[in-house]
Amino acid sequence: MGLHPLEFSECYLDSPGFREKIKAHEAELDKTNRFIKELYKDGKNLINATKQLGMAQRKFAQCLGEFQFEYIGDAKTDDERCIDESLQEFSSFLKNLEDQRELMMRNITETLMKPLEKFRKEQLGTVRAERKKYEKETEKYYSSLEKLLNMSAKKKEPQLQEADIQVETMRLHFQEESLDYVCKLQDIQERKKFECVEPMLAFFQTVFTFYHQGFELAKDFDHYKRALQINIQNTRSRFEGTRSEVNELMKRIREAPQEYRQTSAISCEGYLYVQEKRPPPFGSSWVKRYSTFVKEQKILHMVTFDHRSGGKIGETESVTLKSCLRKTTDMLDRRFCLDLDITDRPGTVFTVQALSEDDHKFWMQAMGGKEPVGHYLGRTLSKERGIDAQLDEVGLSFLKNSISAIETRGINDQGLYRVVGVSSKVQKLLLLMIDEKSNDVDLSASEDWDVKTITSALKLYLRSLPEPLMTYGLYKEFISLAKGGSPESRIQAVHCLIHKLPERNRQVLGLLMKHLANVAAHSKHNLMTVANLGVVFGPTLMRPQEETVAAIMDLKFQNIVVEILIEHHEKIFTDAPESCPVAPAAPVFSAPTRQSKKMNRQNRPLAVYNPQALDIQNVSVVRDSSILATDETSMGSNESVSSQSSSASASETPTERTDPAPLCTSLSSGSNSRSPAVAAPRCAPGASGDNLPAATSSEKDKPDESVTSRKAKAVYPCEAEHDSELSFQVGAIFNAVTHSREPGWLEGELEGKRGLIPENYVEWL
Repeated sequence: MGLHPLEFSECYLDSPGFREKIKAHEAELDKTNRFIKELYKDGKNLINATKQLGMAQRKFAQCLGEFQFEYIGDAKTDDERCIDESLQEFSSFLKNLEDQRELMMRNITETLMKPLEKFRKEQLGTVRAERKKYEKETEKYYSSLEKLLNMSAKKKEPQLQEADIQVETMRLHFQEESLDYVCKLQDIQERKKFECVEPMLAFFQTVFTFYHQGFELAKDFDHYKRALQINIQNTRSRFEGTRSEVNELMKRIREAPQEYRQTSAISCEGYLYVQEKRPPPFGSSWVKRYSTFVKEQKILHMVTFDHRSGGKIGETESVTLKSCLRKTTDMLDRRFCLDLDITDRPGTVFTVQALSEDDHKFWMQAMGGKEPVGHYLGRTLSKERGIDAQLDEVGLSFLKNSISAIETRGINDQGLYRVVGVSSKVQKLLLLMIDEKSNDVDLSASEDWDVKTITSALKLYLRSLPEPLMTYGLYKEFISLAKGGSPESRIQAVHCLIHKLPERNRQVLGLLMKHLANVAAHSKHNLMTVANLGVVFGPTLMRPQEETVAAIMDLKFQNIVVEILIEHHEKIFTDAPESCPVAPAAPVFSAPTRQSKKMNRQNRPLAVYNPQALDIQNVSVVRDSSILATDETSMGSNESVSSQSSSASASETPTERTDPAPLCTSLSSGSNSRSPAVAAPRCAPGASGDNLPAATSSEKDKPDESVTSRKAKAVYPCEAEHDSELSFQVGAIFNAVTHSREPGWLEGELEGKRGLIPENYVEWL
């Protein structure tokens, strides 16, 4: 049973039972007071611990934001730029989360801590004061009563009457105090129910608001996370291709290092030991110097360098060479020596020592006026494998025959062009097909050759040509355009360069790109998206004359060029370019991050950047070929990629291998190119096509074009660059929105004006 109610009538009786009831009420209030004090103490500890957590989180976020990835080479792909900026995005997300947490702590202090402490001090404290006053009045009244009762009856009547009046006055005062105290006790007992619980409710509401804001931030971040997963997937695919090429180059250099020596028609370089003569009786010493010989000027630059001294670089000495003579061992008891006659020091002869016999011959050839070794012209698989591949009618016939067979028999085969055939069968087929006497075999009707053997033979034929299909001469121009500019400028530059190719090269390349576009269109079944085909065919169609690690680092840009060719093959190979820019490609614009689209997010309880969550299953793919193979979402997408790749590898025989392109799909093929299906909003200030945010509405949410009463809301700001377009800020509401005939754009009304709206800048309401 709970506390007994305190009846006012009992204040006049002041019975022992009544006093026990009062004590029970007082004990309950004392317990409440202790509870609030303990809760307040624990709340302070909670706030301090949360502040410590916030400080640690902010320090962690600061560490993320200050780090910057370095990259190999002179340019990055759009995927790499997004990955580089991801740490700043993570930092910004954590800081925003901590801003919300800090706001929560301030709210907890205001809504929980202060009200509880106020109730304890003002209400419970008042009761304690009333209790002391009541006890004092009790003591005073009963002492006066006892004194009155102890008075002698023999006292004079006036004295007795005066004493009676005093006691009566004190009795009335005591009863008034008793009534007030009882009323106060019951008032506090009732008040504590809501005075304590209401702040607790506000506390939990604040906590729930924080977690809801975290959920909203996670929803905002989900869009960026999915795009970043695609960037990572594309970068990993290119890394696998690059790594295999680097390992192959390292293996070839290990087998024949002299063929790959860093040399050119202009200069040669390497270590030489130079004899430094000293006055008698000290003799001479030999000092290791890194030497660079410039052939045309016959200048030898020598830098002192000793690896054992911590790699400190010494001074550089330059001399002009007049002649070079071999120094025999009967003149000097050291091998591999040369005498250098110096022009700018008449009568002075430098004696140098090479590192080996081959190194000795190398320097003799370089300095003696003979023909230089020249630079390495790359692999020629036709020499290695005895294949005489030529870009002639026979080769063109084989290409057409192979494409027809692949599209007839295996267009839906999983891992098409990635899974390769047995090497011996592939070479046998190619030798058969490029033999003019027996090139009439119809591969479409023949069951003797499986599809993977045909695809491998086609790739081997292209790699075995004396010169890559896209030529050595245009290689640097193709790579340069892939490293900079907007998607539109890249497409235009590729279009121009393709029409600089020889007629036969362009004809064969156009035939191949049309076929690869068809393969990519079936990527839902064969898993070979435009990005995956770019990884497979990039090194096949274009390569530098000199194979170096630096050149291999450009493989990702080769892939991008091939992706552009596949996506836009109809325009590039059908029509001649209208105009070709003379100036270099436009400078690279960094792809915008979510951070750049925030509108004072730190000062708001919720993030402004709030695009509709992207549904991967229903996203409109940026090109016809980029179709998701699975309905995996979020982090699961990477797992599905790995499982597909593993299953494909497990199914291969020991004699088979796979190209480095993974059996995976992506929402974009080569992030340095973009299909016209996703319009580049001309109204985005300072933005290129790469700067586009991904679509915010899934295909299933798009309204029918016949509906004219749909509304849309702007999730990004836009400034119009043409009269036909609308300018707007975040949150603008558009009426009567319909799809425009121009791909990637909508038409709608805003403030009485109708115009074009970038489709991926709004979400449907």
